[in-house]
Amino acid sequence: MADSFPRLSAEILPAGTRIACRIEYNGAAYSGWQAQPHLDVRTVQQELEKALTGVADAPVRVHCAGRTDAGVHGHAQIVHFDAPAARAPKSWVLGANAAMARDVRVHWAVPVPSDFHARFSATARRYRYLIANALVRPALLPGQVTWQRYPLDASVMHREAQALLGEQDFSAFRAAACQSTTPMRNVESVSVYRQGQLVVVDIKANAFLHHMVRNIVGSLMTVGSGRRGPGWVAQLLQGRDRTVAAETAPPDGLYLAEVEYPQSFALPDTPYGPLILGEGVPTP
Repeated sequence: MADSFPRLSAEILPAGTRIACRIEYNGAAYSGWQAQPHLDVRTVQQELEKALTGVADAPVRVHCAGRTDAGVHGHAQIVHFDAPAARAPKSWVLGANAAMARDVRVHWAVPVPSDFHARFSATARRYRYLIANALVRPALLPGQVTWQRYPLDASVMHREAQALLGEQDFSAFRAAACQSTTPMRNVESVSVYRQGQLVVVDIKANAFLHHMVRNIVGSLMTVGSGRRGPGWVAQLLQGRDRTVAAETAPPDGLYLAEVEYPQSFALPDTPYGPLILGEGVPTP
């Protein structure tokens, strides 16, 4: 089990040290991760960079593992930056958190080798999608779960999702605005399970196309509610036609849950999450 109370080093690191951080955020109030200085909108990247710049008393630019869309959350977004000033990891964490809104937090900061890159060093990414499956929309957790009033059969959704495994062409679940040069992605694991009134879709891949997870979840919910029969997701994959698949699921329930890196970088473990899932279930 991941350490819930990792120690924050007070050792001052020299300017120029590359620093990696785990960032958690509630994306409901933000227009996505990526900075958009030409627009009058809030983004997580701008919120974080402003806080780190205050700690360093010099401009800080961060690079992330994966850019999330408006309304999507981060349980374990990983970023890196090259420190423009000598500071301790503890100072980066406490100083940034003191300067930011409460819906963005830095959980740890550690020095990493100069060849570490939050995006390009990552070997896999895991997303979890949370569906509140209840007759009445929950009053709690607004913007943090997606509501589905019709009963969902999580076991049917899980069986259907197994068609996604392996390296395949995911054109059927690719947004029209996707800028990737290839629709090929390798899904390493996928599971769907129920925790009380929550249905959780847990999917891990080497990388994801734009809206890929939300498009997959939309189709899985269609099968789970009985509006489509078994085998439909496999048919969608083979057809490679986005217009035939279900609607894109809302961003509310989507969390970047984990990013994996080679063990040689020795990053801290990521706890199971988001926190509202408790200890959850073992993940593949």
